Amino acid sequence: MRLYLSSFRLGRYPDRLRSLAGGRRTAVVTNALDDLDPAVRAAGVARELAELSDAGLAPVEADLRDPAALAGLAEHDLIWVRGGNVFTLNRVLAETGAGAVLTGLIRAGAAYGGYSAGCCVLAPDLTGFERVDDPGPDPVFRGLGVLDRPFVPHVRSPNHPESHRCDALDDYLTAADRSHWTLSDGDVLVVDGETTTLLTT
Repeated sequence: MRLYLSSFRLGRYPDRLRSLAGGRRTAVVTNALDDLDPAVRAAGVARELAELSDAGLAPVEADLRDPAALAGLAEHDLIWVRGGNVFTLNRVLAETGAGAVLTGLIRAGAAYGGYSAGCCVLAPDLTGFERVDDPGPDPVFRGLGVLDRPFVPHVRSPNHPESHRCDALDDYLTAADRSHWTLSDGDVLVVDGETTTLLTT
């Protein structure tokens, strides 16, 4: 597997992302924003595309609700899934079948990157994340199972508005004796084949 999993945005190691991707063509999944006001969502998408372009990539949005976009994911060098509401994103993954498609591509060697919610959905189970994000009606708690444990971003990151809730989730999982990845903003978890490395400052 090739995974670049950041707590927030590109993190502090964009060179590792470009190296892992092996090319510039980047499908940008922004469905974690789907429950937002359309203007707010559009601004978030535009910012994401601009930041990835500035990092030397060639990004295009891939809305997983569009069957053509879903079918075209395999044509890209990198699939990048941005943050937002983890339950909003996970619902789209379940309802469209995109979760199975992404899992298959990842296990076949596709490069996958993202941050926050885009990484959290890779866990086997999202139980506890309702402490951070609004789960909405009929939430889907089953994750993709690409990671063997939960991914908790924004821990001890006072400049992020969700940091105190992520700290509480970290405490909850620790008290429940559930192994999990804990990242502060800037940190990145990199999986390259059989090697997993947590990059911290």
